[in-house]
Amino acid sequence: MSIPIFDRAQSSARYIRAHITSDIDIVVVLGSGLGAFAETLDESAVIPYEEIPDFARSTVEGHSGRLVVGKITVPQEGGIKREITVAVMQGRFHYYEGYSLDEVTLPIRAFGAMGVKSLVLTNAAGGVNPNFHQGSLMLITDHINLMLESPLRGRHDDRLGARFPDMTEVYSREYQRAAEEAATELGVKLEKGVYLALQGPNYETPAEIRMMRTLGADAVGMSTVPEAIVARQMGMRTLGISLISNAAAGIAEGPIDHEIVMKIGETVSQQFSDLLRRIIQKIGTRG
Repeated sequence: MSIPIFDRAQSSARYIRAHITSDIDIVVVLGSGLGAFAETLDESAVIPYEEIPDFARSTVEGHSGRLVVGKITVPQEGGIKREITVAVMQGRFHYYEGYSLDEVTLPIRAFGAMGVKSLVLTNAAGGVNPNFHQGSLMLITDHINLMLESPLRGRHDDRLGARFPDMTEVYSREYQRAAEEAATELGVKLEKGVYLALQGPNYETPAEIRMMRTLGADAVGMSTVPEAIVARQMGMRTLGISLISNAAAGIAEGPIDHEIVMKIGETVSQQFSDLLRRIIQKIGTRG
C-alpha cells in the first residue's frame, strides 16, 4: 500500500525542520536559468534534494536540485532591521520528467505542513503575447490549466485542505500590488498576463500558439500551475512571475532552444534577483 501524500509531506517537513535554525517565512521556487537568486541569501544552509525524504530529483539543465534556506534583511525605521527567513528551491520537478503530480507538488505540501503561508513561483516561459519581448518579466494574474490533469485528483484526504478549493484568486492580488510597487521603485518594467500550462516537454506548434492567443494566454510553460493549485488548497498566498525567455512558435522567426532559455536567464539574473529581493521584503512584512 502506498504511503499517503500527507504522511510523505510530513516526513519531508520533519527533515527540513531539523536542518534549519528558524521558521520559514516565504518559499520561492526558481525556474530554468533563475537559480542565481539563491546565492544572494545571508546565513544560508543548503540541503540537496536527494537528502530530503520523498523529494524527487531535478533532471533538467538549469535546475540545481538544492533547497537553500537563508535570510533577507528588511531595514526599518530607527535603524531596526527585520530578518525574513526564505526557503529557495533551486529547481523544481516537472510532470514531463515522468513524475506524478503528487511528486511534483510534494515540496509545496511539505512547506504547508511547516506552516508556511507565502509562496513565490517563478518560471521561464514562452511569450504568446506579441507585445512581450525576450527578457520581459511577467506578473502572473491568472492561469489556464491545459496539462489535462489536476494534482488534486484521486481519493481525498481532508488533512490536505478542501476537496473543491475556490480558484477565484489563485495569485494573491495583494502580493501582485507589492510586486508592482517593487518594480516601480527599481525602475523595472513588469508586464502582467495569463500563464497557460501544458505537459511538455516538446515546445508548441504555431497553430497551438494561435489557439492559446484565442484562449487569452499571454505566456506558456510546463510548470507552476500544479504547485499553485496545491498551494491554494492549503491556504497559501501565491505570487507568480514568468521570465519571457523566448517568443513562442510563430510569434518570431527561428527555432526554440533550451540553451536560449538558459542564456536569457543569465542576462536578466541581476535584475530578477534585485526585484525578487525587494518583493520579498515587502510581502514578508505584510504577512
